[in-house]
Amino acid sequence: MNDTFLIITTIAKQDHPIILQYCRESAEHNVSFIIIADSRSPKDFKLEGCDYYSIERQQNLSFKLAGLLPYNNYARKNLGYLIALSGGACKIIETDDDNLPLTNFWSDRTKRIDAHLLINRDWVNIYRYFTKANIWPRGFPLENIQDKLPELEKLVSVECPIQQGLADENPDVDAIYRLILPLPVIFDKSDNIALGKNSICPFNSQNTTWFREAFQLLYLPSTCSFRMTDIWRSFIAQRIAWTCGWSILFHQSTVLQRRNEHNLMTDFRDEISGYKNNAQIANCLKNIDLEEGIENIGTNMVLCYRKLIEKGFLGANELTLLNGWLEDFNLVTNKQI
Repeated sequence: MNDTFLIITTIAKQDHPIILQYCRESAEHNVSFIIIADSRSPKDFKLEGCDYYSIERQQNLSFKLAGLLPYNNYARKNLGYLIALSGGACKIIETDDDNLPLTNFWSDRTKRIDAHLLINRDWVNIYRYFTKANIWPRGFPLENIQDKLPELEKLVSVECPIQQGLADENPDVDAIYRLILPLPVIFDKSDNIALGKNSICPFNSQNTTWFREAFQLLYLPSTCSFRMTDIWRSFIAQRIAWTCGWSILFHQSTVLQRRNEHNLMTDFRDEISGYKNNAQIANCLKNIDLEEGIENIGTNMVLCYRKLIEKGFLGANELTLLNGWLEDFNLVTNKQI
């Protein structure tokens, strides 16, 4: 797993058991391990084998985005992506400090992979291909939960530079599910599913692999709810992936979530913007006239974010943050050419 970086943001101490496991196993698999701190993170964090970026260290970074990102915001993880890119990353794996890596988490990832490909199927509840439980991923529109699941055709080879792994035991579901339906859930070891053009399902930042071609799409927005930042990023990434001829891969669980303590009613309040707007955001993005081709990813990101700002889904300041990201990304990329 050379040139692979693992990125986590945390406020935990260095003796957190899952962080210790990631640190130990990253070293065993030759993976560079980066932790991005926030205002509430410990200032005395020291862990051999972990490249820890405190707030003070982040403030000394040369990235324009470092001076723009708000504090106490999950989107500070954007700095970790830029650091990995500066370090020569070809793959970035991101997860959280409550996802315990299973043995297969460390298996090598390939961009081209066999999967059941779904095209022109609109909303697809990926979780239902991996379990008979009545379950849906965080960010899936409530109005589409009862939709019929598309039938699968034979496996084909698909190019997927963005790959989402599932999480066993306490998977990434919304607060409504957690309040009314049972957990844990252990997913079946089913075949890969790939979503192509005009097929969509939210994916998160909890167990996700990004290949170099798709790094620009890693950008997490700051002017939306913490519970929506990775979800709305996923909608934008999927829309732009269609212009590149890419599919989004969903594969069997490679982590087991031991969820940190959450107030479910707080989560519910933070997800209301999603319950109201997830379907509308995806439809809005679908109707934007984008340019075809990988070379237009940056331009297409600006078009997507500008439209979401115009519609009131994101704050006006988001465009300043995005432009900072694109400027940093281009500077880092050009230095490596």
